[in-house]
Amino acid sequence: MSQPLPRISVIIAAPPAMAEIQAVAAARKLDYPADRLEIIVARGRQPSVQRNAALRAARGEWIYFLDDDALPLPNNLQRVQKIIAEPQVAMVGGPNLCPPTAPFLEQVFATVLASWLAFGPSRARYTPVGSVRDTGEKELILCNTLARRDVLLELGGFNEALYPNEENALMDEMQKRGLRLVYDPEFFVHRRPRRTLNSFLKMLRTYGRGRAEQFRLHPTPGSALNFVPPLFCLYLVVFEVAIYFNLSNPLRVIITVPLLIYFVATILQTLASMKNAGVVRALFAWPLLMASHVFYGLGFWRGLFTQLKSGGNQPRTEVVLENITL
Repeated sequence: MSQPLPRISVIIAAPPAMAEIQAVAAARKLDYPADRLEIIVARGRQPSVQRNAALRAARGEWIYFLDDDALPLPNNLQRVQKIIAEPQVAMVGGPNLCPPTAPFLEQVFATVLASWLAFGPSRARYTPVGSVRDTGEKELILCNTLARRDVLLELGGFNEALYPNEENALMDEMQKRGLRLVYDPEFFVHRRPRRTLNSFLKMLRTYGRGRAEQFRLHPTPGSALNFVPPLFCLYLVVFEVAIYFNLSNPLRVIITVPLLIYFVATILQTLASMKNAGVVRALFAWPLLMASHVFYGLGFWRGLFTQLKSGGNQPRTEVVLENITL
C-alpha cells in the first residue's frame, strides 16, 4: 500500500494592502490533493518575520515558500515527491524565470541575472543549470523553495535580523548538520524581474547589503566569492586616484591591466549571452554587467557597517495570517 502524499503548506509573504496576490491564484492551481494542501498568506512589512509567523501556524510537513508574484507550474509539487521522500533531504528548490511575455527591459535584466560573470553560481536561481543535484545556498532562492517544517522549527526559523539572505544563513546551518539541499532546474516558477532600471540597481545594492550582513552573522568560506564586487569597487577608487595623480607610465600600465582584462571578460560574457538571449538583449545587458558589480559592491560595503535589528531596519509591525480556501 503506497504512503499518502505529505501535507504541504504554501506560505506567501505579502504587503498589508495588496488586494490581488498572483501567487495565491497560481497556488490554487497546483496539482495536489486539496486535503493535503493549505495556503497561508502572511501580511506585513518584514518578510522574515512574516514567514516565521506563518511557519509556526502551518500544519504541513513541508513548507512551500513563494513570493507574492511567483507563479509555480501546476506540477511542481508532484515533480519533487521522490526527492522529498529521502529522509536526509531538508530542502529542494529551483530557479525563478522571467516570463517570455515580460517587457524587453525586464528580459534584459533577466539576461544579466542569468550570466556567469554577474552572478557566478547564483545564476542558477534565474536560469535552469545542469540537472537534479545536491547543492548549496548559492543556487537556491526563497521565492521557490520547499523545506521540511520540523527542520525549520528546530533551527529557530529565519533570522529576523536578516533580509534578504535570511534563507541563505538557514541553508548553511542545514548543511552543517549533514542535511541535503537539492536543486532541480525543472522545478521553477515564473516571476518578473524588477520593472525599472532604478529598482533593478536598488535590488543589486540590497543583495550586496544582505550578503554582507549574512557574513557578519554567519561567516562561511562560501561567502569568499561575494567579496569580489566590493574589492572591485575599491580597485576603481584606487584607479581613479592613480589617474588623478598622473603616475608614471609603468605604474599606470600595471594598474590599468586588470581593468582591461575585466573589459574583455564583459565582452566574452556578452557574446556567450547572445546564444540564449539574442544579440539585442545581450548588447543592452552589457553595461549592466559592469553596473551589477559596482552596485552589489556598494551595497556590500554598506552591509558591513549597518546596525542589525530583529525584523530588519524597519519598526516591527503586526503580521496578519490568512488561510486561503482551496
